[in-house]
Amino acid sequence: MESGRATLLREQQLKDQFDNLEKHTQSGIEFVERYTKFVKERSEIEINYAKQIKNLSKKYQPKKNSKEEEENKYTSCRAFLSTLNELNDYAGQHEVIAENLTSQIITELLRYLTELKAERKSHFHDGRKAQQHIECSWKQLESSKRRFERDCKEADRAQQYFERMDADINVTKADVEKARQQAQMRHQMAADSKSEYSNFLTKFNQEQNEHYYTLIPNIFQKLQEMEERRIERVGVSMKTYAEVDREVLPIVGKCLDGMTKAAESIEPKTDSKQVVESYKSGFEPPGDVEFEDYGPGQSMKRTVSETSLSNSRGEAKERPSKSKGKLWPFIKNKNKSPKQNKEPLSNRFNEFMASKPKMTCLRSLRRGLSLKLITLNSHVRNLIEGSGPEDFSHLPPEQRRKKLQAKIDDLNKDIQKEMDQKDALTKMKGVYEKNPQMGDPASVDPRLVEMAMNIEKLQSEVQKFEGWLAEVEGRLPSKSDPPRRQSGLYETQNSNSSTVANNCAQDRESSPDGSYTEEQSSETQVKVAIANTPEFDDEFDDGDEETLPTIGTCKAIYQFEGNTPLTGHNEGTISVTEGELLYVIEEDKGDGWTRVRRNEEEEGYVPTSYVEVLLETNAKDS
Repeated sequence: MESGRATLLREQQLKDQFDNLEKHTQSGIEFVERYTKFVKERSEIEINYAKQIKNLSKKYQPKKNSKEEEENKYTSCRAFLSTLNELNDYAGQHEVIAENLTSQIITELLRYLTELKAERKSHFHDGRKAQQHIECSWKQLESSKRRFERDCKEADRAQQYFERMDADINVTKADVEKARQQAQMRHQMAADSKSEYSNFLTKFNQEQNEHYYTLIPNIFQKLQEMEERRIERVGVSMKTYAEVDREVLPIVGKCLDGMTKAAESIEPKTDSKQVVESYKSGFEPPGDVEFEDYGPGQSMKRTVSETSLSNSRGEAKERPSKSKGKLWPFIKNKNKSPKQNKEPLSNRFNEFMASKPKMTCLRSLRRGLSLKLITLNSHVRNLIEGSGPEDFSHLPPEQRRKKLQAKIDDLNKDIQKEMDQKDALTKMKGVYEKNPQMGDPASVDPRLVEMAMNIEKLQSEVQKFEGWLAEVEGRLPSKSDPPRRQSGLYETQNSNSSTVANNCAQDRESSPDGSYTEEQSSETQVKVAIANTPEFDDEFDDGDEETLPTIGTCKAIYQFEGNTPLTGHNEGTISVTEGELLYVIEEDKGDGWTRVRRNEEEEGYVPTSYVEVLLETNAKDS
């Protein structure tokens, strides 16, 4: 009995140990899962951080064709750009950290967790199987023991009954024999039960010994090794976690060194020289101011020197600001400013009118002025919108020279590129001629002709820009030449200029302070001149002008956007749509514009190339 109780106690203790081990190993698996989740969240943080850093770097990158891209010539801006590039590489290293954490830790731990769970399940399954087997053997032993005990008791009762029957004289021999046989049978059954119990006991002892000294220790040993491998794997993962950061430190250090080097490359003096070089106008310094005698008997000669400060700065202050209205000379200006009443500008406008001797009538004069104002306002609008003429004449001489030189360099690069492509095609044609099976030589000829035309066109462009460059370089003063006195602005105009555009160019090339005021001077010259000639308004009053007769018709072959109230562009023109029929009231005089009428009140100029003109027979003969 004591032995049975001890066995039961050991079984209960063994079961408790299995429960404890199961809980401990499960907590170990949960710890690995928690650590894996930690590394995964760290990886996500690194990815998001790298993404935000890259977005920051991209946000502050200079935009193409913007002012920021032009400022990259300064060392401070280039240093900032290098810092942004290094910052982008720095963000890339954080992406590397995230990738290595994912590939070297997260993926490996997830795979290991799957294997760990399967191994743990297998070990506990073996343990439960061994425990069930020993419990089954114990039950069989207990059953044989109870059967042996029962058979022994039955044999004792049968023996006592036989002895009583044998001692009783009143019992027959047959009953005594029957009792004897029954007692013998019970003794035989007890002997068999004893033998069976002995066998089960021997077997159970062997299995119990194997269970406690072989099977269970082996299972516990496997569980211990599994747990040690799990702990070791966590340690390796933690070490890898640190090594992943350590691997990118050299590159991160190089990125930081690059930022430091970029900061050290900033040169304030170089940047200031760049500013001077960028905005250097090339104008000569102003000459001496002439003495004007106001004594008795001396008539005051009102001359304005283009080299005087009063002309370049004082009058510039008196010029009105850029008007948002239309530059149309046929509308009366009711609000005339007294500051605009300047004799030189009036004389300039008179010269402008006198420079067109072909205008023999009022209508021709109005047409010429209208077309000049269209061209002038288009030029001013190009200046406002940031574009300019092809020869960069709207820029100061020094800046114009730089732009022309850059344009020539670009054209030469294009020529070299076309020539290289032409040489390659020529070689390909030679190969085709030697080996006709590779291709048709004639198929290359159109492309060669096209390239030759392109090269010829580019070379003509280079010659054109080189001519402008030579003109500018001829006008620029040499650094070794002493400063010379410039001639008066209006003396130069009286001898050389014949149009408003030439006057504007003279103002631009002779401005002593280096500032560019062509836009303001162009508008002011026309407006002031009109304001100072009241008889001009009276003669050009629209109500007094007779209606022009129709000399033919025309059909618009293209759409043209003329003067509109919203834009104010192309003053004096009229908008037409493709296919629209109009009346021709004045044909093209060689300036590329035709005057048309849509109805009795709406008329204006359209480009001659945009319409198909059908003149009447008498108009053609005349």
